[in-house]
Amino acid sequence: MVGIIPEDKINEIRQSIDIVDIIGEYVHLKKQGRNYFGLCPFHGENTPSFSVSPDKQIYHCFGCKAGGNAISFLMDIDGLSFQEAIIKLAEKGKIPLDLEIGSEQNRSDSKVNSEKKQMLEAHELLQKFYHHLLVNTKEGQNALEYLVDRGFTLDSIEKFQIGYSLPSWDFVVKLLQKRGFSLSLMEKAGLIIQKENSDSYFDRFRNRIMFPIQNSKGETIAFAGRSIEKEDQPKYLNSPETELFNKSNVLYNFFRAKSFIKKQQQAILFEGFADVISADKAELYNGIATMGTSLTEQHVQLIRRMTDTIIICYDSDFAGTEAAYRAANILTDHHCQIRIARMPEGFDPDEYIKKYGSEKFRQEIIAGSLTFMAFKMEYHRLGKKLQNEGEKLRYIEKIIEEITNLDKAVERDHYLRQLADEFSISLDALKQQQQQLYYAKKKNGHFKQRENNQNRLFLQQKSRLLPANQTAERRLLAHMLQSVDLAFKIKDLLNGIILYYDEHQAILTYLLGFYEEGNEADTSKFLLYLPDENLRRIVTELEMMPLNSEVADREIEDYVNQVLKHQKMLKIKEKENLQKKAEQENDFVKAIDLAKEIIVLRKSL
Repeated sequence: MVGIIPEDKINEIRQSIDIVDIIGEYVHLKKQGRNYFGLCPFHGENTPSFSVSPDKQIYHCFGCKAGGNAISFLMDIDGLSFQEAIIKLAEKGKIPLDLEIGSEQNRSDSKVNSEKKQMLEAHELLQKFYHHLLVNTKEGQNALEYLVDRGFTLDSIEKFQIGYSLPSWDFVVKLLQKRGFSLSLMEKAGLIIQKENSDSYFDRFRNRIMFPIQNSKGETIAFAGRSIEKEDQPKYLNSPETELFNKSNVLYNFFRAKSFIKKQQQAILFEGFADVISADKAELYNGIATMGTSLTEQHVQLIRRMTDTIIICYDSDFAGTEAAYRAANILTDHHCQIRIARMPEGFDPDEYIKKYGSEKFRQEIIAGSLTFMAFKMEYHRLGKKLQNEGEKLRYIEKIIEEITNLDKAVERDHYLRQLADEFSISLDALKQQQQQLYYAKKKNGHFKQRENNQNRLFLQQKSRLLPANQTAERRLLAHMLQSVDLAFKIKDLLNGIILYYDEHQAILTYLLGFYEEGNEADTSKFLLYLPDENLRRIVTELEMMPLNSEVADREIEDYVNQVLKHQKMLKIKEKENLQKKAEQENDFVKAIDLAKEIIVLRKSL
């Protein structure tokens, strides 16, 4: 099962790491009791149902039922093979691996996705090539001066691997071809373009500042090219969407920023590359940006793995304000805590930092950001002539509606007072109108009670009323996972009875085999022993069940009796069907014998 890596080495690697640290690099976890909870990275959700157990070194999602150990987590989240996940964990645990793994990795890569690997290699090659052209050649001198004149530092250029593409029509085509890349595959990767009605190709990016775009693992998957000459349009030319690159689920700089986002528990969302790079220069390392598209559900899920607190810092023009409003609503719908950093009119973040400096940007713009409600009060007055009585009343009604949607009474009171002061209106009148609107909305079912995570999970589990025999089987297996001695005691009590549910019987069989090989109770290790993903999911769910630390013999016997009772009930049902059939065939002697057997079985219950 374990390939070229010895089992004892796998166990050493497993024991050298903490699953909370591993998963914590991908998911923002909060401790609740003995376990940690966060938003599941494998399906979209707004309330955390993803649980990580440091004691058992496993994870389980109560929503999508995903479960496993640190190895399976890396395999699923990063698309790694078993060997690749082990190697990655060995590096984190500083465990040396004296293995010849090249041929095995090559077989795995070619089997999984050789084309994707070639695409990634080509992007990596061009990133280095473009960067070299910019900083080390006379051909890139004008582009380098262009960037420096606009406030880019050499440190930023190096850190973000900014580059330059030659004005040539086919230099990249020839370079890729010389390195052995398939041109048709490179066209599929978005790096070159095929001429119409021809087998020849030309470079997609020419005479542009090149910004590499990385995925959350730091792999370059696309480019954004900014024109240097005004006549070169469009101003920004991005890679097309490919197997590697989908702008709806990629955030610029996320792979660099995610550790800072997690540490500071805050992300700053910008509109473009230059803003992120300027913010980084201003020592704001938690900046990210969308890829020339509106914020999407996938973007939000990516951010929420790290934090639920976001500052939106978009341009101050009409388009930027509209985009900030849309983004804020999406984030609020996903229960994020947001603020809006407002730029002075005529400035974007990059321009502001260049003119006023990093310190002023941090203190006045970011630290002085508005609550979403305060931003709404600004947003809804845009384009309105509030000196006009009709427009003023419509604006006030709209703000009262927005205030009504606020969760906290203190917030509602604060903004109603602000509205009363600004327009010299009675606070009592505003409160009366707000309360009328609140009760009207409540009557229409607009407000839903918000449950905390623990209550939600409790209700979720409570609603899943399982048959008594299924609960008994699950409880027995859960206890067997905790103790070798108890497992064999339960085996003896069952006395050869096969569990009713096939998955439970399979887990029982594998677990006894696992113990018979001399293994101690270790669920994280047992998960590696199981060959089926569905069985692994069930095991992690069983491990998350609350159990008595010291189980009484009577409790175990009750569970076993429930299992045996169900078996007898099945036999009774079977014999009742046979009895009915015998009566239909006028075989009354057989029917009487079956009736006697049924009576005996019922008495045994």
